[in-house]
This record gives sequence, structure tokens and C-alpha cells, in this order.
Amino acid sequence: MITEFQNEYFFLSNFYPCEIIYKGVHYHNAEAAFQAQKCSDDKGTEQFAPLNASAAKKLGRSVTLRHDWELIKVQEMSAIVHEKFKQNPDIRQKLLNTGSEYLEEGNTWGDRTWGTVNGSGANLLGRILMSERDRIKEAAK
Repeated sequence: MITEFQNEYFFLSNFYPCEIIYKGVHYHNAEAAFQAQKCSDDKGTEQFAPLNASAAKKLGRSVTLRHDWELIKVQEMSAIVHEKFKQNPDIRQKLLNTGSEYLEEGNTWGDRTWGTVNGSGANLLGRILMSERDRIKEAAK
């Protein structure tokens, strides 16, 4: 079981620096791509393009959320994670190298939606990553 996305498993984190093009915008990490989707217009989305993950998360807390955010956020995260690993073969291989390990984003910052705190939480990011890993394996057959 992989219980946190740090050190050798930092590549699993949305904060991991990697180039990703999502919906025609070039981001420097998956966190910026995700936070950008909270905006309802291109101008709002594009302001996240040059940001590192921490700055993107901070800005994401202050934008006006699109009206359907709660309905689409998991779908957006899934699509961004897919693009992250599709566009970056080096970390795609690292994801495959996790085999069938359970992936859990254990954290100390209180995120029980995308991860877990002391083993408690929905772990949606971990579940999306495991699903993406299965998707890659299936496509390779």
C-alpha cells in the first residue's frame, strides 16, 4: 500500500511539476490545470497556466466557482490525471511500476475528499489514479 504521494511517489501528486496541455492550455502541473477548471471563462482558466501548484491552489480558493463545479469536479480530475500520464511517458511508467498497490493520498492538511487523514476519507485522487493505471494496462493489451 502506498499511503502518501511524497518522495519516490511524489509523481502521483497533482503538485508534481510536469507539463500538461488540457483543453488547449499549457500548464506546469496537474494542480494548476484542475484549479483552472473552476473558472467559467477562458480568461479565468488561462491565469493558472504559468503558476506553480501552490500558487494555483491558493488562487483556486479565491475564484468564483462555475455554477456546475460540484457536479463536474471529479470528472475534470479524472480527465486531467488521464492527460498527465498520457502526455508524460516517464511518469506513466512509474505509475505502472506501482503494480497493483493501493494508492492513498494520506495527508496532514485535512483533505478527506481527494485523500485521507489518518486513514479516513474518500481518497478520490487515489481511486482515480488506480483507475488510470488499470486503463493504461488495458490499453497495452
